[in-house]
Amino acid sequence: MSSATNAFEDLGYFCVDNLPLTLLPTFARLVQPEDEEVEEGEARIKRAALVINIREGHFLGKFESQLKKLRRASKLDVFVLFFEASDDVLQRRFSETRRPHPADKGDGLLDSIRAERAAMADIRAHHADLIIDTSEHNVHSLRRYLIERFSPDSEGTPMRVQVLSFGHKYGSPRDLDLLFDVRHLPNPYFNAELRTFSGNDRRVVEFLKKQAETVETLERFGSLLDYLLPLYKREGKSYVTVGIGCTGGQHRSVMIANALARRLSRDGFNASAVHRDVSKTRARRTT
Repeated sequence: MSSATNAFEDLGYFCVDNLPLTLLPTFARLVQPEDEEVEEGEARIKRAALVINIREGHFLGKFESQLKKLRRASKLDVFVLFFEASDDVLQRRFSETRRPHPADKGDGLLDSIRAERAAMADIRAHHADLIIDTSEHNVHSLRRYLIERFSPDSEGTPMRVQVLSFGHKYGSPRDLDLLFDVRHLPNPYFNAELRTFSGNDRRVVEFLKKQAETVETLERFGSLLDYLLPLYKREGKSYVTVGIGCTGGQHRSVMIANALARRLSRDGFNASAVHRDVSKTRARRTT
C-alpha cells in the first residue's frame, strides 16, 4: 500500500491513508471534476487516492453502501483498485518489516492474513474495478505499472533532475546519485579579468565554450545522462541529483551545470541547476 501511495503521489494525486468510511462523502465534496468551477481562492483537488483496508474494522461493512452513494450522487469517476498477494508472500513481507498484521488477534500471522482475505472477499468479488496481484512485483515494478496505468498522460510523471554545482574544497554534497568532476577544464580563476565572476556570467561562459575540452565534456556528459536517466526512471526513481564539481564551485562547475540542465530540459526532463558554493556577490553578477 505504501508503494502504491507513493506512486499515486508522484502522479499528482492527493493521497489519504486509512480514511474512515463515514467521512467518504465529506471528502468527496472536496474533489472537483476537471470541468467543475470553483470559487476564486478555493483549493481544487483534481485527483485523489484513498487507502481503505482491514483497519476499518466494523466500518468495512458499510463500504458497499458508501460506494453506491458516491457513484450515484457525484460527478466523480470512482475507481476501486484492489491489491492482493499470496499467503507466503504476505508472510514474508510482514516478517521482513516486523510490523504486526492489522487483523492480528493473537492467532498468528497466517490466520490474520486469512481473516483479512475473508473480510475483503465481497469487495474483491463485487466492487473491484481492477485487481492487482503483487506477489511477483517488487516496489519498482509495481510503481512502474501504476505510473503507466494511471498517468493522466502517456509519458507518466516526469523525472525531476537537479544538477548541483559545488567546490571540492568545501566538501562533496551528500546524497548524490551521479558525480562528475570538471577540474580537468581550463580554470577561469587564473584569468584576472574573469576571476571575480561566476560561471553564470556570459564572459566566463564564452571563455569556457571556446575550449575544445569544454565542448567535448558537455557532449559526453549529456550523452551519458541521456542514456542513464531513462533507465533510472524505469527502475522507479523519480528524483535524481547530479553533482558537478570543480575546485571552488565558482566557475567551471556552474557553467557545466547550467548547460546540462538546459539540455536535459530540452530532452523532456524536469531539470534545474542549483549552485551550492557560488558566493552571493558573484551570484548577483549574472546575465
